[in-house]
Amino acid sequence: MSQGFNELPSLNALKVFEAVTRHLNFRLAAEELGVTQGAVAQQIRGLESSLGLKLFDRLPRTLALTGAGAGYAVSIRQAFELIDEATRTLRPEPNRLTLSVTPTFASRWMLPRLPGFTAAWPDIDLRVLASERLVQFHHEGVDLAVRYGRPPFGAGLDATLLFSQTVLAVVSPALLAELGNPADSDNCLRYALLHDGHHLWPAFLAFNFPQVSLHHQHHLRFNQTALALEAAISGQGIALTSPHFVQNDLASGRLVPAFPQQMTMDAGWYLVWPRRPREQAPVMAVRDWLLAQVSS
Repeated sequence: MSQGFNELPSLNALKVFEAVTRHLNFRLAAEELGVTQGAVAQQIRGLESSLGLKLFDRLPRTLALTGAGAGYAVSIRQAFELIDEATRTLRPEPNRLTLSVTPTFASRWMLPRLPGFTAAWPDIDLRVLASERLVQFHHEGVDLAVRYGRPPFGAGLDATLLFSQTVLAVVSPALLAELGNPADSDNCLRYALLHDGHHLWPAFLAFNFPQVSLHHQHHLRFNQTALALEAAISGQGIALTSPHFVQNDLASGRLVPAFPQQMTMDAGWYLVWPRRPREQAPVMAVRDWLLAQVSS
């Protein structure tokens, strides 16, 4: 005679528990689940009461899993992953794929190529998620990401190089004609330096002027490379970027190189994806398509 699951705790309480184990914070778990912080705390208290043991230690600014709670968390997460996998197998969805990229990569590299992607893969429903922060692949439904840096990017993740980072300085031709060649150190001081979140100007100036210590006075600071590039196009100064992000601007003459040399960085733009992707075929198809775009 088969045995039922009469001793199981509330599945809703277990779902709340799993969210809290990731955030170790009732408020953040509540925001993810769309409920109140009090409701999360009540579910955890009820679960601990039904199990007859503590799952979390309440610390002044955070929570910590007890030994029993940590072991339980691993098993519960595996159980939910099994349920999720069984449900998706039963109810297959169309080929949806979420690609997480930085805002600059999205606007400067991805958007011009989207018509080509749609033509090559009309059956893949692509969602582009522009974000600077690192994503949690499984919990945020992200299948593939493009990130700047150096591997490894995390446990259980595979990565392949999309393109290495070289740094090019660009300026509008009108500003170049007005202020003169910035490769001359005196002229360089006349330009505003347009900064982004990568903070590469000190290294770039040292690379181009190894014998001179420039005390530059004119700075404009942005949190994204795309904004610095827009400022450069409008003649506000010199911006630093990957050549891959300004191919169209250089071809059209909206921007020109400000210095003849490019600086090579020990980092690059990488494709990153879970070792066990949710949708193997679409992820590999999009990965190969992105790599082909770079090589072409």
